Amino acid sequence: MHQANPSILSVATATPPHRISQPVAKDFARAMFADVYKDIDRLLPIFDHSGVEHRNFCVPPEWFYQDHSFSEKNDLYVGSALELSEKAARRALDKAGADPADVGAIFFVSTTGLSIPSIDSFLLRRLGLSEHTRRVPVFGLGCAAGASGLGLAAHYARACRPGELVLLVAVELCGLTFQKGDRSKANLVSTALFADGAAAVVLGRDAGGGRAVGPELLGNHTTTWPGTEDVMGFDVGEHGLKVLLSRSVPSVVYERMPENLRLALGSVGLSLDDIRHPVIHPGGAKVLDAFEEVLGLEPGGLDLSREVLREHGNMSSVTVLFILERFLAGGDDAPGEHGVLSAMGPGFSAEHVFFRC
Repeated sequence: MHQANPSILSVATATPPHRISQPVAKDFARAMFADVYKDIDRLLPIFDHSGVEHRNFCVPPEWFYQDHSFSEKNDLYVGSALELSEKAARRALDKAGADPADVGAIFFVSTTGLSIPSIDSFLLRRLGLSEHTRRVPVFGLGCAAGASGLGLAAHYARACRPGELVLLVAVELCGLTFQKGDRSKANLVSTALFADGAAAVVLGRDAGGGRAVGPELLGNHTTTWPGTEDVMGFDVGEHGLKVLLSRSVPSVVYERMPENLRLALGSVGLSLDDIRHPVIHPGGAKVLDAFEEVLGLEPGGLDLSREVLREHGNMSSVTVLFILERFLAGGDDAPGEHGVLSAMGPGFSAEHVFFRC
């Protein structure tokens, strides 16, 4: 029996209260790293060229000047992740006009902290979801997890009964992974780029109830390249999650993404010429430059990605869903036009989700 593709019914976001400008972050980095890098002023322009102007964090600026144990950081993660997740999810359900009782499954993605039971178990009660709601926590996919989570949720939604909804929630508190004692260049770059946030998506196979229907999700494509495990990720130690970040990420996009996109598009019967709406995770300004070239876009073709990067920084898995929210709010799509939502993350992996407006 044919299973209809699910559609996006709503996307909503939430940010924590502490907003920091890039000049403030740059001054912090100078204070933290100057004793290790005598040429610190030669390195600090990464803050000016990052494409970031402001970011939000769940802790105030002075928190970063102190040492913190893994236990302390993770306690902060659990409390703040739950609060932000609830805000984003509640907003998404309200925007969709959805009854929480209609949610049959919740997909929860995060990589910047640990909770057992997972955060989604607490969200059931807070959001008024059924105790029989299926829970699918996904950990460790990093920046790719927003796209991967959307693809996984769509796979599930294709098999749902009519009227049943699926809720995707992503939350990342990248600031809590900062380690004062880590003086690596990877940590310096991370200090210029990463931030905190949450997002939620409601999707379903049959909207019903007079709900507005967004893009139809056509399918997704996943690739994990062998021998690239050291490109991106975290080391887990006594002080928490220590960032691993290679300078090779933009070159990976240039070298591997053209063929990868061709294969991914072919899996849903599309070509690059069919794509009118690219929703691309901004791993950084250079990564966006690489994607613009690979996609054959004119300058400005990824303006939404650059806007979110500028206003919120890189929130890991959450970021691409912030961009999706802006795309849906913009009203620039015409019925029948195709788009792709793409992100890359630890593995090293690429995830593409294809949609039709």
